[in-house]
Amino acid sequence: MIEMGKDGTFGIFTPNIKSTIIGEGNTVAEAKVDFENSVREVIETYEETGMKDPDHLKEITFVYKYDLPSFLSYYDYFNISRLAKYAGINASLMRQYKSGQYVSEKQVSKIQDAIHKIGKELASVQLL
Repeated sequence: MIEMGKDGTFGIFTPNIKSTIIGEGNTVAEAKVDFENSVREVIETYEETGMKDPDHLKEITFVYKYDLPSFLSYYDYFNISRLAKYAGINASLMRQYKSGQYVSEKQVSKIQDAIHKIGKELASVQLL
């Protein structure tokens, strides 16, 4: 899970595994690098101490989930006003969401659906 902190930095944590592993950075990319390094360090520690690797860390793969402000910050090529219009949301409200304002699950779902629709449209584009 990737979240933007009140100070504008980003944190990554693992809500669905037994080991608490975190990553932090000034950008999402930095936080991802720190997080993946942390995972490697945990695995190395198990190997160095002769302990059995935890099953949940064997062949681990990463699926990053973003809170809305982190997503909009990381994928900053989205025009917030245009994305808001596409999702059927007020543009000033979307800017508030980007800055960390609470967003309901219903609104998150509308935005996520719009982003997925954009992704499908882009995936079908062919350039000459």
